[in-house]
Amino acid sequence: QVQLVESGGGLVQPGGSLRLSCAASRIMIRGYNMGWYRQAPGKQRELVAGITSGGITTYADSVKDRFTISRDNIKNTLYLQMNSLKPEDTAVYYCNTDPRTRAYWGQGTQVTVSS
Repeated sequence: QVQLVESGGGLVQPGGSLRLSCAASRIMIRGYNMGWYRQAPGKQRELVAGITSGGITTYADSVKDRFTISRDNIKNTLYLQMNSLKPEDTAVYYCNTDPRTRAYWGQGTQVTVSS
């Protein structure tokens, strides 16, 4: 079955950077619209960045100009470069298709922004 495995999270100070990776198997992500989602404690899971199969990117207002979504078609991997991180970016981050496919959710990767 399709597997999406997120990695790269961690603890970072405000203003810091992280790069998340999402390694895909049994799905060629270049053929799909893909997205990075996040879920903070007590909140709904939300889409923060998307990339279409044609390479067009979109961002939630809360992360625009700070986050960059990209993909490597050879490695079949999705990335999220996160700069100027804020405490409100603290959440578990997931990748999935856009719109989301319930069966594709992975374990996610925890991002904690704190001093």
